[in-house]
Amino acid sequence: MAKQKPKNAFYAQSGGVTAVINASACGVLETARKYKHKIGKVYAGRNGIIGALTEDLIDTGKESAGAIKALRHTPSGAFGSCRYKLKSLEANKREYERLIEVFKAHDIGYFFYNGGGDSADTCLKISQLSETMGYPIQAIHIPKTVDNDLPITDNCPGFGSVAKYIAVSTREASFDVASMAKTSTKVFILEVMGRHAGWIAAAGGLASTQDTEIPIVILFPEVAFDQAKFLAKVDDNIKKYGYCTVVVSEGVKSPDGKFLADQGLKDAFGHAQLGGVAPVVAAIIKEGLNLKYHWGVADYLQRAARHIASKNDVEQAYAMGKAAVELAAKGHNSVMPTVVRVSSKPYKWKVGQAPLNKVANVEKMMPKDFITDDGFGITAKCREYLEPLIQGEDYPPYKNGMPQYVRLKNLAVKKKLSEFKL
Repeated sequence: MAKQKPKNAFYAQSGGVTAVINASACGVLETARKYKHKIGKVYAGRNGIIGALTEDLIDTGKESAGAIKALRHTPSGAFGSCRYKLKSLEANKREYERLIEVFKAHDIGYFFYNGGGDSADTCLKISQLSETMGYPIQAIHIPKTVDNDLPITDNCPGFGSVAKYIAVSTREASFDVASMAKTSTKVFILEVMGRHAGWIAAAGGLASTQDTEIPIVILFPEVAFDQAKFLAKVDDNIKKYGYCTVVVSEGVKSPDGKFLADQGLKDAFGHAQLGGVAPVVAAIIKEGLNLKYHWGVADYLQRAARHIASKNDVEQAYAMGKAAVELAAKGHNSVMPTVVRVSSKPYKWKVGQAPLNKVANVEKMMPKDFITDDGFGITAKCREYLEPLIQGEDYPPYKNGMPQYVRLKNLAVKKKLSEFKL
């Protein structure tokens, strides 16, 4: 009896990219190349799941081992990402059927989807549909989100590096405003990402330590914005320190539940399009306290800053990609590798796994005991959780003062099916 040819694999990146999502891609590709007896070719979707729907596949086998290795220190999405959420099976079964058609045409039996909550949901649906359609697909979700809001896993790859960037930036900007406060700016406002969960904003609190005390006010999505209380807190800091730094999450809400930064627009997932909460807070400070201020928006800078990535984050991102392939090789389906914290002091972690039906569409918020009673800071418990995640440096190679990042060939695989319109 002839030996069965190993099935091919499909890998795709989803949603907002991070400084370390390519480290997960590196983990997938390097590990898959060691499992040639189980996994054949590895195709990547050009621009995420859209690449699968449109049969726009990339042959990663055409990339050198050196190029794949360089992904570990290269930020953003090497194969392109997308914000495209598949509708429910009932609403648009045709999209899911198309995915199975593409997988069949290219002999794909493994589906690795690298993303957050929405991609976990997509992964789960594909594993379910493949069973009903009689074409088995082992669907493994690889955790990635700067928002740190996936359940079960202790933390999400991508978050540690954003947290490090925000903590460092908050400290550096605070030193700046402190030096100017006597005759100029007294308040600096830094807007960070975080729609519903304040994990990134919380990282700003790490800038202040016992040996480097900084007056920081944090505005969390989990705490309704109280304007009078906020202004009183800022005023107290100005009187005590001469200056104040405010770290505000884009998802901060007013007491009526509306986003302070809601522009009335929606993104591809139907979420409110946010942005611009920093100038809103600045205007409140100007009107309420008549203080000179400066504000900044971290935006893409926070999630693309590979030059200051957390070493722990890089290692965990790689480990999640590696574990995804190992889980698939062992026959697992509809699961996600996770980071399991063993201890905080000293920091130790290991790889675990979670069923996708416990991950999809579940959002992990900041625990109440991570936020101080006044609602404007982080507790010692929160600090103990966050500090290990930002530790260690893993600098990319530099040339002429600039980091050296890889650009892959991304050669297309020949199409076999008719065109599919999104």
